[in-house]
Amino acid sequence: MKQMFLGGRWLPARDGRTLPVVDPADGQVFDEIARGTAHEVDLAVAEARQALSGPWARFNATERGRVLVKIAQGVLDHAEELAQLEARDTGKPMTTARNDIQVLARYFEFYGTAADKVHGETIPFLAGHQVSLLREPLGVTAHIIPWNYPAQMLGRTVAPALAMGNAVVLKPAEDTSLSALRVAEIAAAAGLPAGALNVVTGLGEEAGAALAAHPGIDFISFTGSNEVGTLVQQAAAKNAVKCVLELGGKSPQIVFEDVDVARAVPIIVRAIVQNAGQTCTAGSRLLVQRSIYDSFVTRVAEAFSKVRVGAPAMDLDCGPVMNPAQHARVQRYIDQARAQGIPVLAEGGLAEGVLATGYYVKPTLFGPVPRTAALACEEVFGPVLAAMPFEDEADAIALANGTDYGLLAAVWTENAGRLQRVAKAVKAGQVFMNCYGAGGGVELPFGGTKRSGHGREKGLLALEEVSTTKTLVHWHG
Repeated sequence: MKQMFLGGRWLPARDGRTLPVVDPADGQVFDEIARGTAHEVDLAVAEARQALSGPWARFNATERGRVLVKIAQGVLDHAEELAQLEARDTGKPMTTARNDIQVLARYFEFYGTAADKVHGETIPFLAGHQVSLLREPLGVTAHIIPWNYPAQMLGRTVAPALAMGNAVVLKPAEDTSLSALRVAEIAAAAGLPAGALNVVTGLGEEAGAALAAHPGIDFISFTGSNEVGTLVQQAAAKNAVKCVLELGGKSPQIVFEDVDVARAVPIIVRAIVQNAGQTCTAGSRLLVQRSIYDSFVTRVAEAFSKVRVGAPAMDLDCGPVMNPAQHARVQRYIDQARAQGIPVLAEGGLAEGVLATGYYVKPTLFGPVPRTAALACEEVFGPVLAAMPFEDEADAIALANGTDYGLLAAVWTENAGRLQRVAKAVKAGQVFMNCYGAGGGVELPFGGTKRSGHGREKGLLALEEVSTTKTLVHWHG
């Protein structure tokens, strides 16, 4: 049974309750985690607050950076152990899990080396005055991360907060807490002082809700659903606390008639089946110019039919979805689309030997999908691709922007002018041109528009989000 990591110590839940840890590949329980509640959140916030007046507060930016770089090295030293843990916890293929751990290390390395590069400013002002702008940590930062990329998400949100000198309370998803607990142990071994990183495990409606509403926190980072994001934002507002929200997407792949077909097709397929489609940035809408719609979608269907799904050790194109609720959700969208008569153009296949008790879904390509169908507008969060034709550039832009989301998009064309026009017209936080995704994209500012959320993670902008400024005005006569 895995305990919580609070103030540098391992602690069970006060009432002794636990939650099962289930392997998505076979549906079997293989471990337990502590079921923390508001009591443990109180302890974690108190430990973080204590760290801000203790040894952690006395680390200068260079020293903080060195610790983060040591954490990165610790992650690399235990990379295979962490990858095996991540694969079993999430059902990811081993190649994907190993990549996630490399990206986790990269986050700590990137922000470790950036920690002492954040400088203040001098502002010209009235005669006899000297004005300086300092950048300071916010204080105690709360981080509620999802189950789809637990290791990557830890690095993405925790590393910049620590780099700026904040003390962190992390609440991982109840389905996938194991890598967070192990990384906390690695961080302590690397020299991170007690209380600088605290991990509270438990249910979202218990520990997560208590953390979001806690009066002792100074910032919230949340990645998850719109529904829960709204609750987090309301809780933050009651305490006048800033929050960064990443709430999903319905990302379009916009394909024009002059596309490089050989390059585009495998990337488009991978963008929806990676991580079993359980990716906020999944390219879940395939928008193709009508003049090539039939031929291009046929090529995609051919590639899609070759996708294979299996257990992590099989190391295939994708694994199972996360849990029974997610399996039911994805299957419901597939069944609904079939019932509406939307044609199935291709299906991936389950590998021989996968267990019926695992949460496996066959990747499915539908098209043409009506523009008002749920499959065209709502985030499925599974390996389901909706193909739709468009007429011209203006229609492509209207269709791409025709959802409540605005997280990611891609434009495929050999026309340089069109590439720039469409990329600028699409409402999204990131737009890829003749490519998709960025292998972690640690350096690239990331976040959404519309209902995909607000604020930015990754890159140097993340350091601004987890810090604040203080203006010093000195009159010297």
